[in-house]
Amino acid sequence: MGKNERKVVELDDYEYRVMIEALADRRNDLIEENREPEDVSDLLLKVIDAPVIVRGRKSATRDSR
Repeated sequence: MGKNERKVVELDDYEYRVMIEALADRRNDLIEENREPEDVSDLLLKVIDAPVIVRGRKSATRDSR
């Protein structure tokens, strides 16, 4: 993957929380092992600060059925 390439991952709320928890757990494990957690910490912050895009959905109402 080139330096200018980006990957986009769409996550629902549950998947987002699972990713945050997994990264936080990994970061804590690295700290306990006296290893450098910077890369995981940076990724964790990137995921936390990722923009939220709300996609509109047309939902069927009782009147439109």
